[in-house]
Amino acid sequence: MDEAKWFDLGACRGLEAAIFYPDDEESAVSAKAVCESCHVKVSCLEHALANREKAGVWGGATERDRRRIVRQRRKSA
Repeated sequence: MDEAKWFDLGACRGLEAAIFYPDDEESAVSAKAVCESCHVKVSCLEHALANREKAGVWGGATERDRRRIVRQRRKSA
């Protein structure tokens, strides 16, 4: 999906960005809830993984979640 297009279609569009940059894993619950209903969740997550986003919740995954995904993908490659 075209990058600009998926970004424009995100459920997070128009929401306060601070929600998606929580201080800790526990505070990420609100952001993850928004992502659960998002139609571009997979594109968002893949963008974060490809661009090695270090902070925030992307595609329903925190930084810790994304590190775990990267490790799992490396093991299965």
